[in-house]
Amino acid sequence: MRGCGQLSRAALRTWQHGGVTAATDSSLFPQVPDSADGVLDGLDPEQREVATALHGPVCVLAGAGTGKTRAITHRIAYGVRAGILQPASVLAVTFTARAAGEMRGRLRQLGAGGVQARTFHSAALRQLQFFWPKAVGGEVPRLLERKIQLVAEAAARCGIRLDRNELRDVTAEIEWSKVTQTVPADYPAAVAKAGRDAPRDPAEIGQIYRTYEQLKRERGSIDFEDVLLLTVGVLQDRHDIAEQVRTQYQHFVVDEYQDVSPLQQRLLELWLGDRDTLCVVGDASQTIYSFTGATPDHLLNFRTRHPNATVVKLVRDYRSSPQVVHLANGLLTQAKGRAAEQRLELISQREAGPEPVYTEYTDEPAEAEGTARRIRDLIASGVSAGEIAVLFRINAQSEVYEQALADAGVPYQLRGAERFFERPEVREAGVKLRGAARFGGNDALLDDAVDLPSEVRAVLSDMGWTSRPPAGSGAVRDRWESLAALVRLAEDFAKARPAATLADLVAELDERANAQHAPTVEGVTLASLHAAKGLEWDAVFLVGLTEGMMPITYAKTDEQLEEERRLLYVGVTRARLHLGLSWSLARSPGGRASRRASRFLSGLRPGSGAVAGRRTPGALSGGVERGGEGAAAVARRPKHRSPARCRVCNRTLTDAGEMKLMRCEDCPSELDEALYERLCEWRAEQAARSRQPAYCVFTDKTLMAIAEAVPGTESELAVISGVGRRKFDRYGSDVLAICAGEELVGASGDGSEDAAENSSEK
Repeated sequence: MRGCGQLSRAALRTWQHGGVTAATDSSLFPQVPDSADGVLDGLDPEQREVATALHGPVCVLAGAGTGKTRAITHRIAYGVRAGILQPASVLAVTFTARAAGEMRGRLRQLGAGGVQARTFHSAALRQLQFFWPKAVGGEVPRLLERKIQLVAEAAARCGIRLDRNELRDVTAEIEWSKVTQTVPADYPAAVAKAGRDAPRDPAEIGQIYRTYEQLKRERGSIDFEDVLLLTVGVLQDRHDIAEQVRTQYQHFVVDEYQDVSPLQQRLLELWLGDRDTLCVVGDASQTIYSFTGATPDHLLNFRTRHPNATVVKLVRDYRSSPQVVHLANGLLTQAKGRAAEQRLELISQREAGPEPVYTEYTDEPAEAEGTARRIRDLIASGVSAGEIAVLFRINAQSEVYEQALADAGVPYQLRGAERFFERPEVREAGVKLRGAARFGGNDALLDDAVDLPSEVRAVLSDMGWTSRPPAGSGAVRDRWESLAALVRLAEDFAKARPAATLADLVAELDERANAQHAPTVEGVTLASLHAAKGLEWDAVFLVGLTEGMMPITYAKTDEQLEEERRLLYVGVTRARLHLGLSWSLARSPGGRASRRASRFLSGLRPGSGAVAGRRTPGALSGGVERGGEGAAAVARRPKHRSPARCRVCNRTLTDAGEMKLMRCEDCPSELDEALYERLCEWRAEQAARSRQPAYCVFTDKTLMAIAEAVPGTESELAVISGVGRRKFDRYGSDVLAICAGEELVGASGDGSEDAAENSSEK
């Protein structure tokens, strides 16, 4: 077998420009690799590094379109096929059932069946159901499928009237509270601390939240967030059960790690125990769900928590043309904050394509009609309708585009319908196809069928499928689109496996249903930018890009505005080849032309200033960093154990401030108050000299950590969280002198470069 770091000649030919293997598998029915080495063929050097890094903590920073799912599924499959990982000992977790289903499907195609790939909730629910009788006794409480009705009842019991929109918003606030581990009594304070805009008086929401929890207890019910909370509680309180879980699962892979909530992170830590057999994958520049409690902090802090981690950066973009990638890189040039510090410079691996098209319209109907005309022209030129998407900031924007596409005779589908294999017509088709496979010899419908596709068409024609779609939209058209998708899948299946029978197709449909791996329904996709995450199309139209909509009007803080920028970045990186960006000057025909294009397009669109350079300043390039590399650099990094634990009570720490102190806020402090005062006075002088806020020199928490540790050597100071390389070089000698009780001579640098570094630590 070849060494893990060696590329075969065939592998070299497949990934290099001009003969690249797509990051997303293009074949619907690929052949299973015949060996462990075969799993590695077709991976580029960085993907291969991911696939062969099977020991210790691994962090994969993966830009949009760089093949992250491919890399981690091949990693699991290589480990299984090489005999290094046992399939049943691996747990891969992600955030949507669709993504988990895709992962299971890919693992099956790579010959690594038996690996558990689930959402956090699904994995936790299985464990809770299994261990509940042992941990608590009896049956698991009934799981609420929809909490909104109980929230409405809770509000009514509190004497608070909520309209439909308020009810949805209050329900979202309860969900946020639970994933951030905020109890009802603490909700008002937590909202204020997070800078979150509550949809109603926080005290009222806290009251509704408390009553909602009471109603659940009265009725013996739990919600989806309780599944995580209760699983965490069981694993914390019952060490025997925790050890049983850790014995079962010894290797963990977490996809979309930038989106984990504090509660999910806590569950992951309990699954891991004191081990470091963890691989995480994410991209801080695609963090767009902070309103649900997701935070990129765990991804950004991974190297801090795991100093010996292997970090692999994937930047070869196989999805988008150089023109689209250039715009995506340019969009992040002005990004700020911690996520921007780890942004990746994407490098397109595709042939050149058309430049993005920027279009200004007089009003919204004109924008929708113009978009529909461009889509109709693309379809006429050969682009499939299913490979085109119209993306907008909020769902309320969809109506005018639905009307415009309908008027232009362009089929479309709204993103967010039920899963393909759960649709009634698909279930019915499965029953009929299964019956035809079993008793086809006696079925007159199949008398004239000459091959597998014609057999499927004959069976589905009995359900109303025809070769031509029905006119208009609505339920009839939706049903036809579902049946047409099954017909297309049968045609693709027959091409890949000419000898396949109807029974073989039914078996494949069952496998796909189990894996939630649905075929594409033909039609232009209409979706919000949030719903488009994880998807891609040949042509993408980003519409309604005006101030007040992108960024959205209620985005006020720097953090909120940066998330809006990242949301647009996600939209841009959905496009493979054609990209349109548009905005309108007025809402309705004849209206006042008072709108202006999004600020995020400044410097990118023609006529708006200097176009962003080909290189994004400060961005990370691709490559591998292995734990232990660069002794001097590593010596300066904080060296906390993983997970970080309070040095007083040993509780796992997740709050950034507590992690700086390496203790809980309310645990006894060993603070040298006199030293702390001297440090504060020195910091004030530095801040005044450089004309910047004091926290830009060092935050309060960092000074407290120094005053508690009282470092006497450079190495002791370097490992304190918040003392990064630049600050160590600039202030280290001063701080050590103060800690030693010495008088300072001269002054340190102005520290202006530290403003951005500390802006999020106020």
